[in-house]
Amino acid sequence: MIEERRLDSLIRKPIRTTPAEMKEAVRRPPTVKKSTPPDQTNAEQFYYSKQMQSKTAMVVVMHDGEQLEGVIEWYDRDCLKLNRTGAPNLLLFKHWIKYMHKADPE
Repeated sequence: MIEERRLDSLIRKPIRTTPAEMKEAVRRPPTVKKSTPPDQTNAEQFYYSKQMQSKTAMVVVMHDGEQLEGVIEWYDRDCLKLNRTGAPNLLLFKHWIKYMHKADPE
């Protein structure tokens, strides 16, 4: 009997996961991945809203170098409306705008 216990302790069994352990591994939630940054930061919306509320005179420079001065009345995803004094109001496509800045006070 003593010899049988010695033999059992000397026999090595391979370490394998049991089916219960495998099921538990599947049930565990995966590691949390970092989320991607948002597509929009709403910075454009904030800037336009601020300029529209304060009726700030803006200079809009187009890709061809033309400079237009006026107040932004409204905007959407693709264009903005520029109200000008002494000239017709314009609907400008955003993809034609190179940059814009506040007009210098005169």
